[in-house]
Amino acid sequence: MQLSIVFKTIGLLLMIFSLTQLPPILVDYIYAQNEYMSFVSAFSLTFVSGFILWLPFRKSTKDFRIREGVLVVVSFWFVLSLFATTPFLLSESLRMSFSDAFFESMSGLTTTGATVLSGLDDLPMAILYYRQQLQWLGGMGIIVLAVAILPMLGVGGMELYHAESSGISKDRLTPKVTQTAKALWKIYIGFTIACAVAYYLAGMDAFDAIGHSFSTVAIGGFSTHDLSIGYFDSSAIELVAVIFMLLAGVNFSLHFFAWQKKNVMTYFKDSEFKTYLLILSTTIVFISVDLFESGYYQTWFESFRYGIFQTVSIATTTGFASVNYSLWPALLPVLLIFASFLGASAGSTGGGIKVVRVLLMFKLAMKGIKTFIHPSAYISIKLNQKSVSENVLMSVWGFFSLYVMAFVVIMIALMFTGLDQVSSFSATAASMNNLGPGLGEVAENYASISDSAKWVLSFSMLLGRLEILTLMVLLHKAFWRF
Repeated sequence: MQLSIVFKTIGLLLMIFSLTQLPPILVDYIYAQNEYMSFVSAFSLTFVSGFILWLPFRKSTKDFRIREGVLVVVSFWFVLSLFATTPFLLSESLRMSFSDAFFESMSGLTTTGATVLSGLDDLPMAILYYRQQLQWLGGMGIIVLAVAILPMLGVGGMELYHAESSGISKDRLTPKVTQTAKALWKIYIGFTIACAVAYYLAGMDAFDAIGHSFSTVAIGGFSTHDLSIGYFDSSAIELVAVIFMLLAGVNFSLHFFAWQKKNVMTYFKDSEFKTYLLILSTTIVFISVDLFESGYYQTWFESFRYGIFQTVSIATTTGFASVNYSLWPALLPVLLIFASFLGASAGSTGGGIKVVRVLLMFKLAMKGIKTFIHPSAYISIKLNQKSVSENVLMSVWGFFSLYVMAFVVIMIALMFTGLDQVSSFSATAASMNNLGPGLGEVAENYASISDSAKWVLSFSMLLGRLEILTLMVLLHKAFWRF
């Protein structure tokens, strides 16, 4: 293990991240709420710490291998969340404990959207902006951004890219990984700008439009109001949110190729995209019809309005709320939580198991049935009309096995902290799927749970964000053999 390149890279990344603590100072200057010193101190501490880590190893020219890439990715998400707590801890308007501050920053950077804060409408604008910005940075992955920047600073980014994109989708859009990262960020920034403009035209003020565009495109779910999107009570704003949540839940490679070919039919040639739309459409119809038939809403318009919004929000693991869906007829909140397990597409900013894995597991099950009926037949599994290799299929089952085992362990750990079964199950699902809101005690926020439960869930958020394998590999003794 070449630790010199690890420390050098983390130091560089920390110095880069310190710059993101400057925009809230400008926001505070505009609104004159005297919150700027929290961010000045945070910037100074983060930059100096990064510089101290980088300085002794600045001349290191050792090659960057996959093991160092994995260690940097996991370490940096933890270290970043640690330094991101500084403004929360220093703010006089919050007075947060360290456990709460770390939970909030981890939730933001992993785009989970779970919060321990209430009274958001009365918080300083700089703090509100900072929370939204954390999600935006975490959405595409700060490591992917670093892949585009670090080569300029003398650190190769290939291993970081592979460690960060540990899921099924690792396709490069361009020949060089740095160009791939830049292409992804151009799409990401383009969606963010378009979303902010659409929110503004739909009725939000400029601050809310920018803040909610950050968390919408990142599929994060943080809001600047306690009532989330429900604060605005606007079907136009909800429609904008639905459109951009849907777009952000699609594999960004598809967006790139569709734009490159200038052909919208590129989307409909992709098996995962078609399955993604099918799952969402089926769930929307079922929930909307049930809301109307149960008499929860008196009109079809209301039933479909709230059914569509909450289904897309939860199924894509965004976590926005237009109403308190936990109060809906008993089956529906549970169904929505289960929809979050499927999550968004691979290569998107969403969480969950990912649609392509679910699709492949379904195809594997069908193959098992056909093989049982025709033992001598050779049956291949295809995705987008191409045969899927055994290695990919094994990785899918490996991921699913690790996911189930981790889920059970985390849920039991939460029950040991005193949470009831419903709260423990939904909190585990909401954190591992990077969803945010759960059911029971964690339906609105996580302020009432114990500090030990918050640390368990913080670990669970990171586990979900890194798609389990990247984090789990650190626990294997073979990884640490020098």
